[in-house]
Amino acid sequence: MSTVLKRVDSHSSDDTLVGPSRPLERQLGETEVSYFLPSRESGVNDMYLHLGFRAPPETMKRGRVLSVWSILRLKHPLLASKVEMHDYDDIKFVYTAPESVMDAVESADSNLEYRSQSKDGRSQMINAYLNGPRTLSNERLSYLVISQQPEEDPAQDLPSFDFMLCATHFLGDGMALHNFANDFFTLLASDRADEDVECMLTDEWYARWGGNKVENVSGLPSSLEERLPRTSNGKFYRAACRVDHETSQAKLIGGHSFPRRSGNPRKTVVPTISIDAERTKLMLKKCKAQSVSISAALFSIVNIAWARTCDRNWSLPIMMYSALNLRSVLTASKAFNDSYWYLAIGYFNVVLPTFYPKSGSEEDIEKMFWHRARAAKNQSTHAAKTPMLVSRSQEMARERGQRARMWAREDDEKANGTWRAPPPSPGAPVASKAPSAALIGLSLLGNLDGIYKHKEFPKVQMHTLTTGSRQRAGGMLLFGYTFAGKLWISLGYDEAGFDDAVERFWQNVLTAVDTLLI
Repeated sequence: MSTVLKRVDSHSSDDTLVGPSRPLERQLGETEVSYFLPSRESGVNDMYLHLGFRAPPETMKRGRVLSVWSILRLKHPLLASKVEMHDYDDIKFVYTAPESVMDAVESADSNLEYRSQSKDGRSQMINAYLNGPRTLSNERLSYLVISQQPEEDPAQDLPSFDFMLCATHFLGDGMALHNFANDFFTLLASDRADEDVECMLTDEWYARWGGNKVENVSGLPSSLEERLPRTSNGKFYRAACRVDHETSQAKLIGGHSFPRRSGNPRKTVVPTISIDAERTKLMLKKCKAQSVSISAALFSIVNIAWARTCDRNWSLPIMMYSALNLRSVLTASKAFNDSYWYLAIGYFNVVLPTFYPKSGSEEDIEKMFWHRARAAKNQSTHAAKTPMLVSRSQEMARERGQRARMWAREDDEKANGTWRAPPPSPGAPVASKAPSAALIGLSLLGNLDGIYKHKEFPKVQMHTLTTGSRQRAGGMLLFGYTFAGKLWISLGYDEAGFDDAVERFWQNVLTAVDTLLI
């Protein structure tokens, strides 16, 4: 039994009051289903957030970390839930409330790992999460790892640590990860004594579950679809929304994709660069002068980098996709256990020309680059501000959920040896459609220093942030964000699933950043 367990168990008799006798549960929403079903076999889309930082050793004692981890699992019950699947249309979050403070701590302790690492331990830890056996499961939706790095610079006053939070993607999104990490370090590195943090844990449990106040509990945090503003249920309106969605999707044309290889075991790699703070300031200043954000500029960087990589189909445009943060349009949830741990993302696409002149002045290339960055900005803005945002998000969620069920059923039937290919559809030949291949996905997180309130935890000196997810074979996603005053760009992809065009593309990305953003 850990120290914190002994301390907490020695509190007042209130600790032994029993919570609700039956678990809380709710059905997964369509967006959650679309992430849950592909994750069953090997953890596709399981997320991680890694932070490298320096901190006083007393701040990082296991007992104190465990108390904070326990508090936040009480505040955000989906972290401590499990998933039960009874059918493709019957998939539930199930949360069993802790019967005591000790019960809450024991649950958190079983999902907390402390480790010491070698010099290369950080990269090994991330590589093991991405490519090794799955860390998470239907029974374990979140997991926290804390490790201490060996001291490389004796002149440093504080030791170096790593924080890695693992969570399934159907539990939440990137904003949930980063808001959680900010809350974690704000509480961990506060001036409160260890005993005061333990009292906070007792108070948190008692406020939620002490005294059998089950009548105050209204349920788990709601799904995206339940939080979207209500629209008309009329048949005509629903039909019009479907037509609008299908029309908007039909306009998306993309004629480029990376050449793929198959038959090799998946191996995800994440090459990452960071731009020093002074150069990042110059980049931000230049983007502002061109009336675009770094995010819009990165769409154009990818566009130029691919145009320099490929040697065919320049007449067809490049299509890229990205996630759209929907939190600003959601209605508030009144659930007792409401939290920011839920999925709140939609999806949009940016389509840019591929043509790239083989000869031309640097000035002409730069003008073209910024013109395409502004085009990306306009498309992103239109996607976020269209009056049809809610209905398109609903239609997309429904479509993704249905598609995930279809693929999951097919995968299960193939595994059971019962799958049969559907017969060809009779009737007139289907009219040819414009190509709609997406080259790559971009996860553009913006300025994360707006989320991490570094001044709130001055004892902790953060210096590194990387994030990503376990990918399916042939997966690829480019990340871009600013953190600790630096611009970070990383490319997570299945090294075994592509030919060397990806390496040439990545070098062209780095060259474009160096020559066009400064």
